[in-house]
Amino acid sequence: MCKHVLNAQVSIRAPCCKKWFDCPECHAETQDHNLAKTIEMAFMCKKCKKAFRKDMTTYEDSDEYCPHCDNHYVIDAKTPQAVVGVEGGDARVDNRMLKDERVKQTKIRTIWNDDELDEKLDF
Repeated sequence: MCKHVLNAQVSIRAPCCKKWFDCPECHAETQDHNLAKTIEMAFMCKKCKKAFRKDMTTYEDSDEYCPHCDNHYVIDAKTPQAVVGVEGGDARVDNRMLKDERVKQTKIRTIWNDDELDEKLDF
């Protein structure tokens, strides 16, 4: 299971070390050499568990499917996303500590203006 691409549909055989990896990042983490480039790539479908080769010089839209089971393996990658964490008490009682990055945050209200606040905090 790949921790970089959560919905990987195929594994790729590295031409340099002849080992199977789900993504180039997995190869970089486990091997001490760079991933070699090649014209012909070997894939293994995760749905039917069968291997196949594709020539990358003549790659077309119809080549985005496994030749054995027609699994569409060229899809948008889902990568791990950061989650909102809570440090403190029960968020159901007091949710002032939660911060949602998708929502525009309001400016912090203080009794000083910005210039006075910087002087007070010695920035």
